[in-house]
Amino acid sequence: MMMLRRRFRNAAVALCFYAVAGGVVSYFWWHAHHGERGLHAKAGYKIRIAQLNDEIADARRDKAGWERRVALLRAESLDRDLLEERARVLLNGAHRNDVIVILPPDPTR
Repeated sequence: MMMLRRRFRNAAVALCFYAVAGGVVSYFWWHAHHGERGLHAKAGYKIRIAQLNDEIADARRDKAGWERRVALLRAESLDRDLLEERARVLLNGAHRNDVIVILPPDPTR
């Protein structure tokens, strides 16, 4: 009888050890797949990285366009007619000798 209890206790202790070890392994496995830094999150991060790279490319194109426009405003390459035209458009102004043609509003807009 005593021998049976000892074997039962040894088996129960071993079973508890394997259950706890299995629980720990399961915990880490689940977090490796579904956690904040898991494999599923990695796929989401790759998509986000691609989106941000597209935004960076757009920003670089915008920057290049603005740099070209600023270069046109430098004194040595300034196109005065272009500058005057843009100023009139932005300020809604006209010279007294300008001919102004008022068009009806476009219904498609």
